[in-house]
Amino acid sequence: MSTLALISRTMAFANLLGCCGILFMGVGWASTADLYDIAASTSADRIESDIRRLVGFGTRHTLSDTSSETRGIGAARRWIKSEFDLISKACEGCLEVFFQSETISGENRIPGPTEVVSVIAVQKGTLTPNRYVIMSGDIDSRVSDPMNSTSDSPGANDNASGLAGVLETARVLSRYEFAGSIVYAALAGEEQGLFGGQIMARQATKDGWFIEGVLNNDMIGNISGINGVTDNSTARVFSEGIRATETSEEARIRRFTGGEVDSPSRNLARYVDVIADTYIDNLDVMMIYRLDRFGRGGHHRPFNAAGFPGVRIMETNEHYHRQHQDLRVENGVWYGDVITGVNFDYAAKLTALNAVSLAAMAWAPGPPYNLAIAGAVQPHTTLTWDKVVGATGYKVYWRLTTSPVWTWSRAVGDVISHTLENIVIDNYIFGVASVAANGLESPVEFPGPIGDFYPRIETPAPD
Repeated sequence: MSTLALISRTMAFANLLGCCGILFMGVGWASTADLYDIAASTSADRIESDIRRLVGFGTRHTLSDTSSETRGIGAARRWIKSEFDLISKACEGCLEVFFQSETISGENRIPGPTEVVSVIAVQKGTLTPNRYVIMSGDIDSRVSDPMNSTSDSPGANDNASGLAGVLETARVLSRYEFAGSIVYAALAGEEQGLFGGQIMARQATKDGWFIEGVLNNDMIGNISGINGVTDNSTARVFSEGIRATETSEEARIRRFTGGEVDSPSRNLARYVDVIADTYIDNLDVMMIYRLDRFGRGGHHRPFNAAGFPGVRIMETNEHYHRQHQDLRVENGVWYGDVITGVNFDYAAKLTALNAVSLAAMAWAPGPPYNLAIAGAVQPHTTLTWDKVVGATGYKVYWRLTTSPVWTWSRAVGDVISHTLENIVIDNYIFGVASVAANGLESPVEFPGPIGDFYPRIETPAPD
């Protein structure tokens, strides 16, 4: 990058993040104790109530009735908005709640013009309001035939569980103020082609949002799998490796410097894993180094396709008789996604994982930017970066190239470079996290364009 481009990019961040002296202290009001309180605050009873309410709409199919007050996707999305409005009223208007829609037609599963309507609630940050962390869940449901919009389709686990988690997280986190912004997204049209996520990702790009991470929750309530395993102590986090928007030049750099497993999405997954180990009782995260399950998709994928970091959080053991099935008994086997297949305590546990992860990122500074590394044919490795608004220090991380998680770290203070003496660049993977005065850290970032959480910044973002 040229000196002029570097200056332009740095100025863009200064403009974007509101870089003035008094604001540098803005993230100091939280502590790790608050994260433990958040983890303990998610309510299995409230999640159960929300799941039952969503199931009660009969079907939430994207093509179902929109005019009824009691049945179909229209009634469901209006109820979701009313819940966000109640949450906002309780926090004196801290949420901006709105419908986000687009008319879709000519698609395999949406043949005629259909308005796909998501419900979005934004809790604006006080220090870096254009830095966003997002939790999403899907509104819609389906049975065996993806075009059947009239049969009962409870969608209790897929995905009333994830959507109830979004609502509950909004209730818990709206009691606090954060440095960065948090978005609670009830996305529509997932079963028909991930349309709600596509619409939101396009709008976020247009509006110049700097998305630090998307936590997509799709099925977080089942603990008994078709494999015969019952387990309430693990969860899966899926994350893509190489970014979908990688250029040929970035691919060339990656070939010589590595980074295949250090995309922003992978380091977001590692962050969630650390949160689980630290703050959530009896929960171990299984990091899956894949975009999603074989031949299947979720609403994090449209954000990944737009270049944003995003992961899928879900149960470990799926039960396929309870997914995308007509309600029936066949050869003595029950099929259908009904509420008896949901474990509400487990859904509350995974909701807590989301809530703490969002809070930690929103209270912490953003990840480093313009992170670079040097040390070829030298005994030492040097990392350099630009100062991040809200950061009072930084932490350098490194690990063996075969290790899936960060192994060693060193707090290096409020500096913009650090040299690891006698640690050879060829033998390890390196990264840097920003640290706030309260000790909370950003996700670790891998140096260069492969790991950059903010890869598209060239000019100041709009106000």
